[in-house]
Order: sequence, then structure tokens, then C-alpha cells
Amino acid sequence: MVTAKPPVALTIAGSDSGGGAGIVADLKTFEAHGVWGTTAIVAVTAQNTLGVEAFEMLSADLVRRQMSAVATDIGVDAAKTGMLASAELVSTVAATLRDLGIHRVVVDPVFVSKHGDTLLADDAVNALREELLPVATVVTPNLPEASRLVGGEVASRADMEDAGRELAALGPDVVVVKGGHLRDDQASPDCVVANGEVRWLSGARLAGRHTHGTGCVLSAAITAELARGMDPADACIAGKRFVERAIAAGVELGRGVGPVNPGWERLS
Repeated sequence: MVTAKPPVALTIAGSDSGGGAGIVADLKTFEAHGVWGTTAIVAVTAQNTLGVEAFEMLSADLVRRQMSAVATDIGVDAAKTGMLASAELVSTVAATLRDLGIHRVVVDPVFVSKHGDTLLADDAVNALREELLPVATVVTPNLPEASRLVGGEVASRADMEDAGRELAALGPDVVVVKGGHLRDDQASPDCVVANGEVRWLSGARLAGRHTHGTGCVLSAAITAELARGMDPADACIAGKRFVERAIAAGVELGRGVGPVNPGWERLS
């Protein structure tokens, strides 16, 4: 029996040979939400729980052709970006999203890996601000990423609100400034700016080393909910709850920063 067409999500990001982040984590998250995952790979990394050993970018033209191949045949209900590495790739992805008419877009502005490895060139920051954020439905920076995007330190709740409003003015419908880097070991609040209003999503800070892939899983969960037709602000709430469970169910792999588990529901 042929299965009816499911919602389709596209991830535009890099691979992770260790399976904890990037394209692999996105696909696992899409599947957990009953969404068909498709890919446009922008870079191939050699990494594990200890760090990124090397990566090579694919050509901007090949990235564009991957996106077009998926959208013109299978269709895309929502898309997300992750590691984009260079200004050229950022510009190409932004232009291709416009050309293909993909309107539900989540931008996870990946600047560094969980291990501190740089994954976005300095000259790509302006391209991200000026070309990619205007086509975004949701953008999900953590505090260091928000700081780079607004050009000033974001280190407090007040800073998060200010940064969220500044980034929202660039075009996204919803900005989620993630508070995991706040100097507070009791909480991990996220600041959501939507339609000029600020909403705080509370969350306990979960102890443990299993945080690799957190940002990827959150943005992928939001993308999956958008593909299923959920309102963007509600998708952000659902995504946070999903990633909290994924962190709590972290997988005991490797000797470094262990991965979160997008398949946590199978353990329930």
C-alpha cells in the first residue's frame, strides 16, 4: 500500500561524520516528527564528539542544484539552514530560496561548533544579516551568535530582548535568542520576539555532557512543525520542548561532548 504524501522539509547544512549534528541530526528530527527529510549538503566534515578535524565545502552551484532538484520535483513545505561556511554560500542559498518560492525558512546561524571550531567565515556575517535573515520565518541564534549578528555583547535578559528586536527588524517573523549561555546554572530561558512582542520560554538547565547537536535539533524541530502547518511562534515552543527531551535522553557515545537524542520518543 502506497503511503500518502507526508510534509516535506529541506535541510541546507553540513554533514557530521559522528552523527550528532548537522544534516544527520536534522534528518533524525524530521523523521521523529513524521516529516520527510530532504537535503542540500553544503560541506562535508570529519568530526566526532571531540571536535571537528577537517571540512571541505561543496561548490555554491552544486548546493543550488541540490535545492532546485528537491523543490522542483518533490516540493518543500519548510526549509532550514545550518552551517553555511562562506559568504558565497550564504548569498546563493538566500537567492535560491527566493527563486524557488520557499517561504517557511528557519535560519540557525551556525558560527562555531559545540567544540569551539569556527564554521562561518568572518566575511559571511554581513551576508547572513543582509541576505538570509530577510527571507527567514524564524531565526535561532545563541548568545555568541546574537552578539556577532548585532555587533555587541549579548549577555543578559535585557540584552536578549534588545537583540531579538534588532534582528526581527531585519525581516524574520520570529526571533528566538537562546539563553543556554547565560551565566545562570539554574535556568536556560529563551527569548522569543514575534510581532513586536516579547515572550520568555522557561526551561531548566539540564546537567550532563550530552549537548552536541542541540541547536540543530531545535531548529529542525521548528522546521518540521512549520512543514506540518504550525504557527511559527507555536512551532518554537514545541521545538524547545522537543529538544529538552532530546538533551535529557542524550546518547552515551564518544569521549567528548555527547550527542542529544532526537529519537527520545522511542524510549518513552
